[in-house]
Amino acid sequence: MTVAIGVLVVILLLVFLSGARVINEYENGVIFRLGRYTGLKRAGFRWIIPFVERLVVVDLRTVTRDVPPQDVITRDNVSVKVSAVVYFRVMQADRAVLQVEDYLYATSQLAQTTLRAILGQVELDELLSQRDRINQELQKVLDAHTGPWGIKVSNVEVKHIDIPADMQRAIARQAEAERERRAKIIAAEGEHQAAEKLAMAADVMSENPATMQLRYLQTLVEISTGGHTVIPLPIDLLREASAMLQGGAGGPSKPKIAPASASAPVIGQGE
Repeated sequence: MTVAIGVLVVILLLVFLSGARVINEYENGVIFRLGRYTGLKRAGFRWIIPFVERLVVVDLRTVTRDVPPQDVITRDNVSVKVSAVVYFRVMQADRAVLQVEDYLYATSQLAQTTLRAILGQVELDELLSQRDRINQELQKVLDAHTGPWGIKVSNVEVKHIDIPADMQRAIARQAEAERERRAKIIAAEGEHQAAEKLAMAADVMSENPATMQLRYLQTLVEISTGGHTVIPLPIDLLREASAMLQGGAGGPSKPKIAPASASAPVIGQGE
């Protein structure tokens, strides 16, 4: 009798231990009773009926999955290799188990196909310069497809873009040409501003002749500092010389012929 009771106690203990489960704080347990979904189990100690109930534990933490390099042909027919990383987490454990066979594998495959589809609609320049917008578009598309599975895609980042060598050289030449264009524009703007300032200075000097004298003296000082010999000339003299040159610019002066006087000898043909 005692042996039978001991055997029964051992059997009951084994049955109890076989049904004992511990669910962590970051997990949820999906319960199936004879193959039928019956509910969720939260964190803590849980006991299920052995051989009758089955517990599927689902991790609720954010999962990081690398998207392998994908061969992508952009809209402008450039072949590149693009890799990315996807961040997602399970929001509804029951749907992640009931709606898809393996939500990790399914999300990874969906990320690969979506990456090729979205990047095939953009040009190479957009892929290089508008990466944030492309990441947001990838996240929205993936989140819309994984929503029925109870999965939330929080972020998608394009990690690496492998560009062919000939295209890299073309991009380098384009960047160099763009820098040269900006340098020429800046130089032209500087010359334009300098010309405006010179015109303003000329207007001020024309209104006040004393400023011309001061500028003339300053120029003499600057020239003499270089070890050159300077012979100062009055500006009035320069102005008179300029007036004479301008007066003579009308053409060569004709010699004046004095009228013949009565006393002047007249040379006749008979002489």
